[in-house]
Amino acid sequence: MEIPEGITHTRRHFLGTTAAAAVTAQLGTTGEAQAQSEMGKPVVSPAANPGADASFGPVKQINAGGLDVGYVEAGPANGRPVILLHGWPYDIHSYVAVTPLLAAKGYRVVVPYLRGHGTTRFLSSKTSRNAQQSAFALDIIALMDALKIDRAILAGYDWGARTADIIAALWPERCKALISVTGYLIVNVEANKLPTPPKSEWAWWYQYYFATERGVLGLKEYRHDLAKLVWKFNSPTWNFDEATFDRTAAAFNNPDYVSIVIDNYRWRLGLAKGEPRYEAIEKRLAAAPVIKVPAITIDGAHDPFTPPGNGSAYRKKFAGKYAHQTLKVGHNVPQEAPQAFAEAVVEADGF
Repeated sequence: MEIPEGITHTRRHFLGTTAAAAVTAQLGTTGEAQAQSEMGKPVVSPAANPGADASFGPVKQINAGGLDVGYVEAGPANGRPVILLHGWPYDIHSYVAVTPLLAAKGYRVVVPYLRGHGTTRFLSSKTSRNAQQSAFALDIIALMDALKIDRAILAGYDWGARTADIIAALWPERCKALISVTGYLIVNVEANKLPTPPKSEWAWWYQYYFATERGVLGLKEYRHDLAKLVWKFNSPTWNFDEATFDRTAAAFNNPDYVSIVIDNYRWRLGLAKGEPRYEAIEKRLAAAPVIKVPAITIDGAHDPFTPPGNGSAYRKKFAGKYAHQTLKVGHNVPQEAPQAFAEAVVEADGF
């Protein structure tokens, strides 16, 4: 879960398919969710459980950087690349209904498991199980290199949005366009050490829980129960079923899941040290670089981490062609509103 930069104290920031024919018909040039250039009222998005019956084809594996990355792929091999990045506590199935919509439009869609999730594994036991923001961004750059993708549309939410934001900001030549849920999520660790109002701190209970040894043990023992609790808090109007949750929860059985989650949230609070090899990148990110590639930002109206102002809190961080949407969904936007999310990808591609 994420809170965008610039909310309080200027900080805080988060293939086949059996349903292809059904969901493809939903994607058009207009729909229930339409982009708004700056401000506007929340638009209507599906209230049902879209994509519940969809499924991916086989998970592929490829060595990229220090990882053996698990990913799914759909669409023509020569299609325009789109990389879809998941957040926590979620996995690639956030995009199980988005993927066939984009594949049907001729895009080459790649959906990887982030480090510590699903079938993605570290190649060496000696590699630090580091989860600072730079590491995730470089993982995706390495994946693009391994897949021979020079430039892609990047889309994500939560951890995935931050990763996409970083690549768009620091390596714009690799990012044709950006779709970022909850806007600008690049972390400034020093700013993140400052307290926020109690209501905000309360929402981040798990982050402080993970700062304790009790939290480490709790995540190990109750990883599925904890994730389900977060899902319900993040998306109060999303009526997901047990099968939908269980499908994703399998990704949390990764042997490095606990280490990665704990390190990520401790690093954000300055409680875990980053690696020296990422220091130069982190210094650039601490300066809150402006994103200049074409971008669409999306807020979930029912996401407890959405800042007020319909995107105004982070608007100045986007200097290229830009549009903003507010959808009547929660935190996991692509899974709660796959049609609207896919339409945003197509629109950003046309900028």
